[in-house]
Amino acid sequence: MKTSGNEVQRVPVVLITLFCLLGATLAGCASSRSAANDMKAAAVEPAPDAGFIANPELQSRRYDLPFQKVWIKADFDKKDYRNLVVAPVNTDYMMEMDWLHKAGSASWVSDVKKDIEDLAVYFHDEVVKQFNEDPNKRFQVIENPGMPMPGTLSLELALIEINPSQPVLHAAGWLVPGGGVAAGAVNKRTAAFEGRLRDLQTGEVVATFADRDMQDVGPIDLTRLTWYGPAKGIMDQWAEQFVQIANRKPGESVTDPTPFTLRPF
Repeated sequence: MKTSGNEVQRVPVVLITLFCLLGATLAGCASSRSAANDMKAAAVEPAPDAGFIANPELQSRRYDLPFQKVWIKADFDKKDYRNLVVAPVNTDYMMEMDWLHKAGSASWVSDVKKDIEDLAVYFHDEVVKQFNEDPNKRFQVIENPGMPMPGTLSLELALIEINPSQPVLHAAGWLVPGGGVAAGAVNKRTAAFEGRLRDLQTGEVVATFADRDMQDVGPIDLTRLTWYGPAKGIMDQWAEQFVQIANRKPGESVTDPTPFTLRPF
């Protein structure tokens, strides 16, 4: 089902509110937290496979995890691993974004390329920060792995999509004459990634996952004049979720927070 950005927000807000009211009455809103992934599924369609993951057809939805597509090797046991290498974030697939080619002009494409590079560094550094600040110290982050050690995983991430809000593009002066029709389809405020976990000693990929998420854009974002502002909030959430998944106990679920609110932009 295809809907406009505003329609996509209104439906989840109503549903999430109903779930929270029901959850507060029946189980302290615990049921609403477990339903948050369902709300996201209704509001945000998964991104098309970009190619970073070799066999995306093996992935499926996991109701106990916040990401839209997940595959985990059958005999993978995270207890066997204590060290983590966070690889530089891949951006090779980002320049395929439709809005970049349809809504803009060549004069600022180079600026967008630089922004994408900066976002990749931001995402990498935020993931490292979250693991380093994890009070459980589930993983020791290794900056320069050298020779692969037993019990070491490599977290490999690729940014595949960032869709800005249309008002931000207007405010930044990045909608050129004649580009309004194409740009009218933007206003999505989404970001997407693909990722994989690799056993560094064997080189084997033991898990893959992909997600697309949405962030609100309020007036404060317009004052910064950045098309990518909402993406940083999404990346912060992903980084936190990586740590939550690393620490989760058998039977526990990691869910998205209630992510959608009504905003004027």
